[in-house]
Amino acid sequence: MTVRTRADLESLPSYVPGRSLPGAIKLASNEVSLGPLPSVVTAIAEAAARINRYPDSGAAELTAALARKLDVAEDQVTVGCGSVTLCQQLIQATCAEGDEVLFPWRSFEAYPIVTQVVGAAQTRVPLTAGHALDVDAMIAAVTPKTRLVFVCTPNNPTGTALTRSELERFLAAVPEDTLVVIDEAYREFVSNPEVPDGVAVAKEQWARGRDNVAVLRTFSKAYGLAGLRVGYLVAPAPVIDVVRKVFIPFGVNALAQVAALASLAAEDELLARCREIVAERGRVRAELVEAGYEVPESEANFVWLPLGERAMEFNEHCLAQKVVVRAFAGDGVRITITTPDENDVFLAAARSFPR
Repeated sequence: MTVRTRADLESLPSYVPGRSLPGAIKLASNEVSLGPLPSVVTAIAEAAARINRYPDSGAAELTAALARKLDVAEDQVTVGCGSVTLCQQLIQATCAEGDEVLFPWRSFEAYPIVTQVVGAAQTRVPLTAGHALDVDAMIAAVTPKTRLVFVCTPNNPTGTALTRSELERFLAAVPEDTLVVIDEAYREFVSNPEVPDGVAVAKEQWARGRDNVAVLRTFSKAYGLAGLRVGYLVAPAPVIDVVRKVFIPFGVNALAQVAALASLAAEDELLARCREIVAERGRVRAELVEAGYEVPESEANFVWLPLGERAMEFNEHCLAQKVVVRAFAGDGVRITITTPDENDVFLAAARSFPR
């Protein structure tokens, strides 16, 4: 190849999606197995007749609906092609050459990828021995070069979440010119009252004059729209303004906007599904612990098995049982919580794994 390209991209890790295997139960991507509600499917079908037209590039109707739901101004919300695209836009809007992005590790797999794509440096802060975000270590890792911090809570892939006191202590310690992004992709599955609503915390910080707190959420998980790619950012208006400057026009397609609006209208029914998943999460974790596994308390729609060097062996064992999980070599395995029947198949596979 004679075309000159960026040499640093040779070291760029590839994003590894959860595998699919014909005839197997897929518990690898934190999807909601039941899919979108019938009312949402109907709205998508009706909108399909209009896809010869471009979507609203600013997603004004969806933005207004989210602003009403969250009790914020419309200029404090923007949407993107999944929250991962907004992660990249946030880095583009805050970082120049020599600036750093800080995040816990292991955490959302896309953080290091989008950071390197943008050209910023990255600082990874190891988790605690209990597989949680290490607040003290993250505070200590912030430097004058740190422009952006991702705080994934509940954390993907461990499921652990920060309490209000931990989150507020972290926010108080971060310089006001460093943007803290609370990534709440799994907020709808939180059951521990000690784990705060990130948007509520952000609004409290704004009221105190601290405009360096933002929140990411998505329609991919609880709302069952992973295939349509729509997420949203809640932040002070100046942050929203610069993020919109680096967006790709028409990035959120017309069907995604319609589906998200229909999902908001059916939110009570969707959240009832989330409560069912939370109950199953408790059952699955209890049975895994009884079987002798270490399983951190999860506030997401998955559980984490810190199997270390045996992670890939466990992965292959599950595949042989027609169960697809998400393994992270040398670290552990993440298992999506779905229906009782599917969870039971996984539990049987876990119990038969040689310990």
